[in-house]
Amino acid sequence: MKTVAKRKFDNKTFGFEVTARDPKTHARAGLMTTAHGVVETPVFMPVGTQGTVKALTPRDLQEAGAEIILGNTYHLYIRPGIDIIQKFGSLHRFMAWEGPILTDSGGFQVFSLSRLREISEEGARFHSYFDGKEIFLTPEKVIEIQEAIASDIAMIFDECPPATQDKKRIRHSLELTLRWSERARKHHKRPDQALFGIIQGGIFNDLRKESLERTVEMDFDGYALGGLCVGELKDQMLDVISTVTPKMPEDKPRYLMGIGTPVDFLDSIEQGADLFDCVNPTRYGRNGTAFTRGGLRVVRNGKYQKDEKPIEEGCTCYTCRHFSRAYLRHLLNAEEMLGPQLVSIHNVTFFVQFVRSIRQAIREGRFLKFKKDFLNNFSFESR
Repeated sequence: MKTVAKRKFDNKTFGFEVTARDPKTHARAGLMTTAHGVVETPVFMPVGTQGTVKALTPRDLQEAGAEIILGNTYHLYIRPGIDIIQKFGSLHRFMAWEGPILTDSGGFQVFSLSRLREISEEGARFHSYFDGKEIFLTPEKVIEIQEAIASDIAMIFDECPPATQDKKRIRHSLELTLRWSERARKHHKRPDQALFGIIQGGIFNDLRKESLERTVEMDFDGYALGGLCVGELKDQMLDVISTVTPKMPEDKPRYLMGIGTPVDFLDSIEQGADLFDCVNPTRYGRNGTAFTRGGLRVVRNGKYQKDEKPIEEGCTCYTCRHFSRAYLRHLLNAEEMLGPQLVSIHNVTFFVQFVRSIRQAIREGRFLKFKKDFLNNFSFESR
């Protein structure tokens, strides 16, 4: 294993410690210290791609119990532009969110623009979805953008390949991501911002293990498992998670990017994962579908026309404390914007509180019982 020089600064702001472990699995609870506060893990991060979690205000997020949110370098770079965010001093002040923020580097967005982009050793060249303007992102440029945004946690710029059986293609992507990682690591200067590396390797566990080993050599503040939920089979995803996650450094946060269902959380946390993000709460909310402990509830369905009950009885979110299924169905079918907003508030609260409940179960040594009880009641079949 080659020796890599330590980073030029000592990040005194960021830290992580494991505070509890489940005795029968790899599940763990911890504390992650950032410049904008301490985050308890495992934790779900609502996705605020363009400086807002869709349909929710910062007050809604606080009431839901959100501890940390996610922003996206690519989208914020295009709109409103980094110069405007810099004028406000940080993304925190610009969007009036006082808690920690993690910014994704934009690698997944570049992947999703596969027909519009060109990847080279130097970086990624593509055209803006907004105005067609040509954009060229390099690992260094992405770091500069995130330092200007002043997020608490920045991600390196990775090449996120599509799901494929072509091992040669995945090997190429892995090597490119490692070279980009080293460039990003050397360019990162902001001492109050943590920098996370990203593990690639597709569905090939030998490549995943190699990527992990070589990325850990670079001494990042945390490590993410990327390149999942891009078209691979569910069993393939779970195999990668169970093989790689427990081998990630014990003393650093483990971030599973884009993992986003309650069942996924349970499976991933069982293997030792700490951080999650996904657009599912607001995406489903905009379509009038709510997550509950029993499964998905399509609130716009006709059978709820006269239903006086809340989305989920016993839920303490703002929506369930005040509104009936009948009223929500009316709003959704009348295409009133309040409908998607209220269902999204419930969904974000459900995700945040669900992972919080898992965290408490770990602390109390009853994770497997919690998982079994939940799976016995939850179904993805819409009701």
